[in-house]
Amino acid sequence: MKQNNLIASVVFIAIISACTGTEKKDSTTIKKGDVKDTTAVVSENGVLDSSDTSLSHLPLEKRLEFAKRYDDVNDFHESLARVRLNGKWGFIDKSGKQVIPCIYDNTGDFHEDLAIVKQNGKYGFIDKSGKEVIPCIYEGLDNFHEGLAWVELNGKCGFIDKSGKQVIPCIYDYICDFSEGLAWVELNDKYGFIDKNGKQVIPCKYDDRVGSFSEGLAWVGLNSKGGFIDKSGKEVIPCIYEDLGNFHEGLAWVKLNGKCGFIDKSGKEVIPCIYDEAEDFNDGMAQVRLNGKCSFIDKSGKEVIQCIYDFVYDFSDGMAQVVLNDKWGFIDKNGKEVIPCIYDFVYDFSEGMAQVRLNGKEGFIDKSGKEVIPCIYDEVRSRFSKDLAIVVNYDTKTRKWGLIDKAGNEIVPIAYYYVNHFVPLGIIKAIVKDENGKSTAYYYDTIGTFLGCD
Repeated sequence: MKQNNLIASVVFIAIISACTGTEKKDSTTIKKGDVKDTTAVVSENGVLDSSDTSLSHLPLEKRLEFAKRYDDVNDFHESLARVRLNGKWGFIDKSGKQVIPCIYDNTGDFHEDLAIVKQNGKYGFIDKSGKEVIPCIYEGLDNFHEGLAWVELNGKCGFIDKSGKQVIPCIYDYICDFSEGLAWVELNDKYGFIDKNGKQVIPCKYDDRVGSFSEGLAWVGLNSKGGFIDKSGKEVIPCIYEDLGNFHEGLAWVKLNGKCGFIDKSGKEVIPCIYDEAEDFNDGMAQVRLNGKCSFIDKSGKEVIQCIYDFVYDFSDGMAQVVLNDKWGFIDKNGKEVIPCIYDFVYDFSEGMAQVRLNGKEGFIDKSGKEVIPCIYDEVRSRFSKDLAIVVNYDTKTRKWGLIDKAGNEIVPIAYYYVNHFVPLGIIKAIVKDENGKSTAYYYDTIGTFLGCD
């Protein structure tokens, strides 16, 4: 690895010299075949993979053109990708054509054929032709859920349909997305529920907030106590609890007399209220805290992970982050400490590797705990994405950015002012600034082949 990184540094010096010399190469003159294209995605039968969210099917010179043109290129959603140009956002299709011009202050990804856009401080929706089907007149809004989207107008909230019709008028102080056919609303500091016709099916009478319906029940607050109602508004579990959460996997955590436990939908306390804190069940396990230590229990209340940790986090891909004596590690679902608590911090696993920090430096481990990339970097700026990660080292004057692969090889030398990995393009843009603040961009493919500069 050290030898490869030394080579990368030598190549970097040569590249900078070439691009800053009198015979500066114009990278737009690269012809097909000049550089090996390593990012095309095809299925097993050789057909272009239509599920791919990238532009890897396009020729390298075309993708390089986009990297030079745009400040940002995001992944595809519903066949269109967000792009940013001169601080404004638009969309391109999979041919690379800019089908919606870069005129918006911000946008969201397409969701159910519509995308949120922001212009002049107001929000609306556009369709895939770029038509503003819902004008930018709202102070806030969200994507459509169950056919409706909440909006805020003149400080009040309501719901619109996909035609932009305000099917539930903006009369509420606050509002939440529909869940299981009902949405909670706030009016004059009281909470209730409406249906999709706007009818207040459960009156705004609750004074301590409410939760969305989950598994047929919703928690409600009244006179500083909480309980559960069904969709008719019937109080099926009385308001006797100091705190509580939604039902998940048939159980909900509750707090009674300062201690937490779990009840079923009949209100029966199936796991006694003996814990200081509790979280929702997820995949048959729930986090609990007792006497300052954390563990996981199953639905019988059995402690499946020993209660010894200062903090525990949810399981992801079979592993959970844990903290013991201010050091971080990972456990599996059997409670085995598969990666010992020796790190100053650990992040979630991504593409089979987790970013870790030790003695002020950062690197990566695999799921066996092997430090596959030593903790030698001052900062890891991005987790692995398409087998590449952005890393940073500091010197006396500035930060130096680069890009490494999963073997720790420097794909882009750690010598640049800034690095941007255009994941959908399979192109890396690296910036150098001279003493006068002038920027020069250098371009690489995903195996570190230099493509040119501008």
